[in-house]
Amino acid sequence: MSHKVFVYGTLKRNEPNHHWLTNKENGVSNFVGDGVTASKYPLIIATRYNIPFLLYSPGEGHYVKGDVYEVDDKMLSKLDILEDHPNYYIREMDDIKVFNQSTNKEEIIKCWVYFLKKFKPELLKRPTMESYSSAGPHQLPYMESSNESTIEDLDDVIVKK
Repeated sequence: MSHKVFVYGTLKRNEPNHHWLTNKENGVSNFVGDGVTASKYPLIIATRYNIPFLLYSPGEGHYVKGDVYEVDDKMLSKLDILEDHPNYYIREMDDIKVFNQSTNKEEIIKCWVYFLKKFKPELLKRPTMESYSSAGPHQLPYMESSNESTIEDLDDVIVKK
């Protein structure tokens, strides 16, 4: 089975976690093309690790730019582990605009997108961006932790039940 996934943060090409998509032990992934969300969303950076988050608040923020990949079931399950779906990020289908080289036209395709849904409202006051780069002008480089993040690391972004 093949799935299309839109990545907007550290999984993009030339970003710190891109190796997840290129490691054959994780499954199969093929770059489809550059994509942009068909709806506006707030893309922010938060936590002590400077993690990019796509907040599920349609209509706010920017049309977010990212990469579209076609992945197999195994790769999708590995991405779910990385993103801690469904406990932390929620993976949902959304419309993504992709330029089709063969037809020379923009088309909208359905892709899986990892959203932060249970976020604290004050995150909407943070600066938003249309495209993430760990080395961007925001001066908030992604900080890999040597071990897995815990829910305590996310206290400043997640609403607890």
